[in-house]
Amino acid sequence: MKKIVKSFFLFSMLGVVFTACKKDENKVYFEGGTSPVLSSSVTASTLPLSFANKDNAALNLSWTNPNYMFNTGVSSQDVSYQVEIDTTGANFTSTSKQTVSVSKDLSKSFLVSEFNGYLLNQLVLTPGVSHNIELRVKSFLGNNSAGLYSNVLKYKVTPYAIPPVVEPPTNGTLWLTGDATASGYANPLLAPYDASQKFKMVSATLYELTVTMKGGGAYKLIQEQGKWDTQYHMKTGGTWDAGDFEKKDSDPGFAGPAAAGSYKIAVDFQRGKYAVTKL
Repeated sequence: MKKIVKSFFLFSMLGVVFTACKKDENKVYFEGGTSPVLSSSVTASTLPLSFANKDNAALNLSWTNPNYMFNTGVSSQDVSYQVEIDTTGANFTSTSKQTVSVSKDLSKSFLVSEFNGYLLNQLVLTPGVSHNIELRVKSFLGNNSAGLYSNVLKYKVTPYAIPPVVEPPTNGTLWLTGDATASGYANPLLAPYDASQKFKMVSATLYELTVTMKGGGAYKLIQEQGKWDTQYHMKTGGTWDAGDFEKKDSDPGFAGPAAAGSYKIAVDFQRGKYAVTKL
């Protein structure tokens, strides 16, 4: 009887081991892939950009399939791609890096106007000045997993200026007024606020001001003393430290920072954006 019980136990254990092995054999393991190889239609070191050719192709990028492999064979999952554009030396880590998503395709074309827009609006490069940039492609599966990076392409680019998104002040003057400031909503501004709350024109499309803010409240930008109908105001969705604006006699005003202190306000008419930095 004891021999029968021992034999039954032995066969039961072998069954468990065999079942465990079967389960292990059914697991799917990621075995890797091959970094995509990136190539471009522009083989010269300079990528030409001009307003006259804005509707033409700037460059066509293409890359090889990374061939993601599992122990069951080549992956049947959809592969996604991102084209990354950044300034040379930033190593694709700058906060202004441009990322363009590409679903499944092994190529991406850019118009001159599109690429120039990335350089001006995202990388915030100065128009009319030569800059060095780099491009690469990232491939990945599912939830941004199994990322692989291509080789890097390098170009010299000179972005061209485009018409400002927002019309700059007609007379080159800009003031700050509102209950977030010491002047309150005064228009016209009286001394000393007509001087202390007046912006400096850095360029035809960029104005800057360092000013003390009260904390809370709101403000608007006026380009003509005594007039509201040519003012600038924040677009809905903006925050106290950044956002878009437009020329319009309308609300909402720009939100003042919560904390009192000294702040630098930059108003960029070229891009239609403002930025506020606590000093």
